[in-house]
Amino acid sequence: MKKQIILFFLIICLLPAAAQQQNGTFCFALVTDTHIGGATAGEDLRRTVRDINGNDSLAFVIVSGDVTEFGSDSELLLAKAILDSLNKPWYIIPGNHDTKWSESGANSFRVVFGDEAFAFTHGEWLFLGTNSGPNMRMGPGQIPRENIVWLDSVLSVPDNREMKIVSVNHYPLDEGLNNWYELTDRLKKLDTRLALCGHGHTNRVMNFEGIPALMCRSNLRAGAEAGGYNIMTIFGDTLLKAAVRHPGVATMPAWAWMQLARHDFSADTTTWPRPDFSMNMEFPGVKEVWRTQEKSDIGAGAVAAGRFAIITNTGGEIKALDLISGRERWMVSTGAKIYSTPATDGRRVIAVSSDGMVRALALKSGRLLWSFDMRQPAVASPVTDGKQVYLTGSSGKCYALDITDGTVIWSNPMIDGFVETIPIIYRGMLIFGTWNNHLYALDTGSGEILWDWHNGYNNRMLSPAACVPVAVDGRVFVVAPDRKMACLNASTGQLLWHSDLGKIAVRESMGVTADSTLILAKTMNGITVGVNAGGKKGSVVWKTGFDIGYDIAPGVIEEQGGVILIPSDKGVVHAASREDGRLLWSHRISSCLINRIVPLGSNGALCTSMDGVVVRIAY
Repeated sequence: MKKQIILFFLIICLLPAAAQQQNGTFCFALVTDTHIGGATAGEDLRRTVRDINGNDSLAFVIVSGDVTEFGSDSELLLAKAILDSLNKPWYIIPGNHDTKWSESGANSFRVVFGDEAFAFTHGEWLFLGTNSGPNMRMGPGQIPRENIVWLDSVLSVPDNREMKIVSVNHYPLDEGLNNWYELTDRLKKLDTRLALCGHGHTNRVMNFEGIPALMCRSNLRAGAEAGGYNIMTIFGDTLLKAAVRHPGVATMPAWAWMQLARHDFSADTTTWPRPDFSMNMEFPGVKEVWRTQEKSDIGAGAVAAGRFAIITNTGGEIKALDLISGRERWMVSTGAKIYSTPATDGRRVIAVSSDGMVRALALKSGRLLWSFDMRQPAVASPVTDGKQVYLTGSSGKCYALDITDGTVIWSNPMIDGFVETIPIIYRGMLIFGTWNNHLYALDTGSGEILWDWHNGYNNRMLSPAACVPVAVDGRVFVVAPDRKMACLNASTGQLLWHSDLGKIAVRESMGVTADSTLILAKTMNGITVGVNAGGKKGSVVWKTGFDIGYDIAPGVIEEQGGVILIPSDKGVVHAASREDGRLLWSHRISSCLINRIVPLGSNGALCTSMDGVVVRIAY
């Protein structure tokens, strides 16, 4: 077979350009993992752009994610300025670095680049690019719900269904994506010839449930003389060659030859892995009272007030659902993605969209009462003490507004790093972390910074920023990606202890028991621990007696009536006994990350998942 491929390639190369065109031969560049914001990333991409511009044989360019290092607006704008120098068509999708730490809730990516997905044709080929997430919340990747809905609309066009398809996603189409199967199942119903991805920073031949696939190297030089990108050559409709091009240096020998023949996926009798919902049969006492499915992701927790459940979604909608039936009662569209959990005083709903617009809506009708423009991106959640609304943004400025009319009471522009969390109000302080290694306490009356704890790291990805802090008995607790729990004096910000709790790797997900004696924290290794809230150092009182697997979702752990509710990054709610941590039940509502769980009474809860599922459960 290898000799036949080489012979075919030699014959193709001897054909004149016109004959190659008639044969359907064409080349394109695949550039990935540029990580603009890194030390050499800008110059590495400029070299690649100059090199591509000097190659007239390339028909177009695909940039397949991790365009930036931290997803900041400045990094996105720099990447756009460099890519705008290309003299041929180019298409782009985000990767996890563009979306997880995005100060704009990934809203800026689609503003700067025009979209977060693409579909275009070249001859008889249809190229489909999808977002991979994770969007704002640490966890496995996830193709956003709105991308799935968009993809269905693209594939509903009869002409598109007859095309030869190339799928492009930053992540491989495997279980590294929570909902990989939603894309692969669609692709396997059509004439899908190839899947392309980045993420792994290396060239690798792969296969996704029978779909031939290639992972491609990063554009970064990584200590070498020059970075590199891939030149893909498709010969007719059956053969592809992949070769690395080092800009200004050389094109390397092909590292992959692949047959791209039509495949009859319907004839495949292999049983491929899919999310397992059988646990729901093991615990029949847990019932779903109602369930709804949004057309967009839900990237924040819900809030219950009166007979309403208030939710938001990344389609920019604020909705009130009937708590009894789940039916929609009202909806307000904002035009920008929302990743913040709404706040309520029982009469009003306060919601913040990622473009920085704050809206106060009447709880019963959704009528706009007042609005306020923060003039900065915002993904952190508003909080209220019933009189004032506290707002933390992405550009270093915080506000307190009068909840009745939105009048500014105070503002503080001195915050270092963007805020993602749900701040807490404790003893006249507003406490929150930022993505620049800070934990702040502001005076709720004046906005003055009472104390500022820096965790000692230079790497901002170790910040105590995604965690919702806990404060009890004059102490503040946070967990962070450094896999440690920190305990501070709430009045002064003095660090009391900072512990890895015996190397059990806690990370970002925490809570507190109803009696405030135990700080709850989820580890990356599948267990939840209860830590003595009053101890002189981190002392683990008990560990859950069951393993939920590797998990890095940052959701808040809740206790209600002796039941500890633990959210997971794979769509499962686990319930443990407050007494000893034993498993009471597990219930799967989705395959994607669970947002904050809202307890309802002593035996119910409202749950939302990142793929737009809203469920009320009773147990």
